[in-house]
Amino acid sequence: MDALIPFVPDFWHWWIVAVVLVIIEILAPTFFAMWMAIAAFFTGVALYLMPDMTWEYQVLMFAILSVISIVLWRNYYSKNPIATDEPLLNRRGEQYVGRVITLKTPIVDGQGKIQIDDSTWKIEGEDCPEGTKVRITSVDNVIFTVEIQH
Repeated sequence: MDALIPFVPDFWHWWIVAVVLVIIEILAPTFFAMWMAIAAFFTGVALYLMPDMTWEYQVLMFAILSVISIVLWRNYYSKNPIATDEPLLNRRGEQYVGRVITLKTPIVDGQGKIQIDDSTWKIEGEDCPEGTKVRITSVDNVIFTVEIQH
């Protein structure tokens, strides 16, 4: 009959879960497990203060606190992004917007290719012959939009 009784976690079980989630965050930094670790910690605190809480309420509290903490962090982060001195570091294509390039091959039917540094990029723009100077105006994934430089 004892096997049918579900395992009832104690407050320190939740704190162990919090530590494990922090370790997961350290090993695989997703900034997701951290908020669940905080939820597990506060679930343990609540259980410490109210030791008669059933396991169903504990799991419900953990789930609600996890969702709330993740949503609050995402809202805060979207309004307050981390400032950096290299905002385009991992956006290689955006680094070239505004640059003027001389075409080595013509743009035909609105499409062509350009060589920038060590890479070849697809371009879209008005048809023009090789030797024309074009300015990169925007990038969509790996395709630059260009306009003729006058």
